[in-house]
Amino acid sequence: METSPNITEQIFSKAQDLGFLRIAITAAQDLPEGDDALQNWIQSGYHGDMDFMAKHGRRDDPQKVLSGAKSLLVVALPYAGGQDLVNLTPSRPQGFIARYARGRDYHEVMREKLMALGEACSEIIGRPVVSRPCIDTAPLLERGYASQAGLGFVAKNTMLLIPGFGTYFLLGELLLDVELPPTEPIKPKCGSCRSCLDACPTGAFVSERVLDARKCVSYFTIEYSGAIPQEYRRPIGNMVFGCDICQEVCPYNLSKKIKPVAPEFIARDELQNPDLIDLLEITSSGHRRFVKGTALRRAPRHQLMRNAAIALGNSGRAEAIEPLAQALTGNRYPIVRGHVAWALGELGTEVSLNHLQSALVNEDDDSVCDEIRSAIANIESVNDAD
Repeated sequence: METSPNITEQIFSKAQDLGFLRIAITAAQDLPEGDDALQNWIQSGYHGDMDFMAKHGRRDDPQKVLSGAKSLLVVALPYAGGQDLVNLTPSRPQGFIARYARGRDYHEVMREKLMALGEACSEIIGRPVVSRPCIDTAPLLERGYASQAGLGFVAKNTMLLIPGFGTYFLLGELLLDVELPPTEPIKPKCGSCRSCLDACPTGAFVSERVLDARKCVSYFTIEYSGAIPQEYRRPIGNMVFGCDICQEVCPYNLSKKIKPVAPEFIARDELQNPDLIDLLEITSSGHRRFVKGTALRRAPRHQLMRNAAIALGNSGRAEAIEPLAQALTGNRYPIVRGHVAWALGELGTEVSLNHLQSALVNEDDDSVCDEIRSAIANIESVNDAD
């Protein structure tokens, strides 16, 4: 080793000063088990439309990311978890945004902090250190290396879990051309618990630590831009960007102990319980303001509208009918109009039925017409049953 334990301690101390919850170290080498599990997962088609997962090939070679790298620092940056304070009688229907996305975009925050940590390493070691910060866009098996370094262990819901803290944190990596002593891995401690697997509203877990993204709410609401299969729309509930259910039920996350939160991730007020009607009707400029500086930039305007339509259909709120009816004939996006039709069918009133029948006369998109007919049939079948 070219460094002393004192140098490692100084690096760890600097990482804590920067707000990282925990830091661990592993060698910048191939993982012993490689990324066979990831490749098998992709070959099984579990990645859905996320073609970028297969684009870079194998993700177990840090040298492809930084030639000459000797050590890989893995860090955890905490965001606010726990149960939300919910208004039980909101004046209008409200949606849900995953907790990690309610503050600043974690890509920017993590990159800034990792670059600062890299500069600090040069000062601590006493020579220019070549480093490269990596967030989830780099071709590295983040959780594999984090697990090998002992930052935490991979839980049954596929997320990294830090004992005594839980899963409400974001991962980052810093490659260095410095050989540092590695930290020790820890054994998984989920035991026989399967709360996360059983709580998934869409049954997306194939088995422990294997997720079929094609059934996952986060995939549908963030990554997938097409028509969400009808069988998954009700389980989506009011979620418009991501899903935290498998984290909410994890015993490690249920502790009432106050946990640290990076100040950059403190939630913006408008992202706590977003107004679903506002999202359905959001303008181009309004969308830019809404997602600015956050991870929500990943979801284009029409996708948030589509998600809001589903959530409104699941809301059971009569005040959603008129905004949905206006969107059914006035929204420019067929993908939105189709999901709006479904939502009106779910609300199932005579007023909804009238709006659907009227819209069918003038709709010229075949896929939307199919959705309208399906929604009409849904209402009529319920009426017949009554």
